[in-house]
Amino acid sequence: MMLSPKEVKVLSLIALGFSDKEIAIKLKISYGTVRTHLDKTVLKLNARNRSNAILIYKMINKDWLEEFYETYNNTLDGRKLLSDRI
Repeated sequence: MMLSPKEVKVLSLIALGFSDKEIAIKLKISYGTVRTHLDKTVLKLNARNRSNAILIYKMINKDWLEEFYETYNNTLDGRKLLSDRI
């Protein structure tokens, strides 16, 4: 099952190290909506949890985080990209 664009964005921000509350503020959605997108993502990817969902999605889409990294590079506070660790 394919992820919606919003689900991909939420998963990407989580992979980049943002908290659920930070994501809600950045995307101008409620905390509950962030959790709903994340829960649907975990189910669609048949993952055990958010970390497993990130790994599964990264394996499916090798270049996935690079575009998001460029967008949010100045706000990462030196956090490492998941793709640098894999």
